[in-house]
Amino acid sequence: MTANRIIEVALNHFAEHGYEGASLANIAEQVGIKTPSIYAHFKNKDDLFVSVIRRAVQEEMGHLQRYIQTHREHPIRDVLYGLIQQYEARYETSNQLKFLLRVMFFPPVIMQDRVMELVNAHLDQMERELMAVFKLGVERAEIDQLDMEMMTASYMCLVDGILVEMLLGGPNRFRRRFDASWRIYWRSLTRD
Repeated sequence: MTANRIIEVALNHFAEHGYEGASLANIAEQVGIKTPSIYAHFKNKDDLFVSVIRRAVQEEMGHLQRYIQTHREHPIRDVLYGLIQQYEARYETSNQLKFLLRVMFFPPVIMQDRVMELVNAHLDQMERELMAVFKLGVERAEIDQLDMEMMTASYMCLVDGILVEMLLGGPNRFRRRFDASWRIYWRSLTRD
């Protein structure tokens, strides 16, 4: 129970202050324990940080899978467009999403290899989930039959660019870039 609470509190601290700015003393204080008690659950700050990433990746993957399952019967255009929209909406309220995006695009230098190993595994799984969406779109003749890996990779590239804009550019720049990019992207998948 305490380990889970430490992870929950640490996620908020890492999301707000980054790896370097987060303090184990502040995390412990908010949990209601002494700093040395953290070491009963985690070897050090790095171990806690990796545990927070693992939890965030697992929960975000669950969110993606639920989203795809819930919207499976919708037109593929709506599924793909809506996924980016839900990232936009959730970004305002989810420290977990903010944390994960920050880590994906700006990993701590001292932990970059370890962090990117976890992030890349997450992105690979995300691509597999999305590839099933594209296959469904082709089967239903909603999109042209193109190379599945190419369609998925290009969508992931679009999402990456849009998410970076969300992180760095603010809502107005995000919306303008998303609208422009989406129109061109969708036209590349259909003859319409």
